[in-house]
Amino acid sequence: MLNSIITLPITLPVLLVCLITAIALGILTALVFSFRQHHTRSFTLTLALLPMAVCIVIMMVNGNIGAGIAVAGTFTLVRFRSIPGTAREISAIFVDMVIGFTLGMGYIGIAVIFFLLASVLTLILTWINFGGTSRFEKQLKITIPEDFDYNELFDDVFAKYTVSAEMEQIHTTNMGTLFELSYRVVFPEKKIPKEFLDELRARNGNLNIMIKDFAQIETL
Repeated sequence: MLNSIITLPITLPVLLVCLITAIALGILTALVFSFRQHHTRSFTLTLALLPMAVCIVIMMVNGNIGAGIAVAGTFTLVRFRSIPGTAREISAIFVDMVIGFTLGMGYIGIAVIFFLLASVLTLILTWINFGGTSRFEKQLKITIPEDFDYNELFDDVFAKYTVSAEMEQIHTTNMGTLFELSYRVVFPEKKIPKEFLDELRARNGNLNIMIKDFAQIETL
């Protein structure tokens, strides 16, 4: 069960078994890593097809050191030309790569066992919100004119509507005529009161205010 099924030269039945297994595990991996997460359609499609692509490449370079080095260089170029994703998305890519490499060497049993362990662990940790927070935490960005004193400018508003608000960053924008203040804000409930935004707008001269999740900006 844990031995490789590949013998040289590679036969058509062995090739089909490895590729079909790669397709099946790729689709299942895409479903597992999409559990309670939002991914683009292109990323999900990539997860479904990547193990098959890696599998066939490994089969073709098996035993050829020069070809293996060339393939490693190709994967490096793809990594640096790709758009940075979240840590979870990069983990999914690594899982897909491992499955593809293992199947490319003919170890179907090991690939299936690895997929099952990775999937069960991913689903359990996602279900229990491992490493997450039960607080309703957001990133808040407020734009103010350069002549405003940002120190304690919104403290009373934060005290009224939030559990905590911590300033993380200040930088200038619009040729130095505006300040953009970034805060980590925790709300007492899983909703953002409209009155909170209204009071901020009245305080910052009705300039831009943006609120978003920290998960949306997570990168390695």
